Amino acid sequence: MALLLTLLWPALAAAFLLGGLVGAFAGLPRDRGTAAAGAILGAMTTVLCGFAVTGPVGGRTGLWIEIAAFCLVAYLIGCLAGAVARRQPRT
Repeated sequence: MALLLTLLWPALAAAFLLGGLVGAFAGLPRDRGTAAAGAILGAMTTVLCGFAVTGPVGGRTGLWIEIAAFCLVAYLIGCLAGAVARRQPRT
């Protein structure tokens, strides 16, 4: 796992920065539909990370699942950070 993170840090940094830009432009969800879509995406990310950690799929396909899980988590954290940084206090 540490070797995978060592080799993939440029992709993870790019996913985080791209997520930050998308989060800054889009902002936080404002209605139930987008909040529900975000919850579904979070649940799918949890399942993907579960597959990556437990490792039921081996070989090249398992590596692709792990890479996708890491990049998706970095992207979503970047989206959240960008949206929170852009949020303006209510007056």
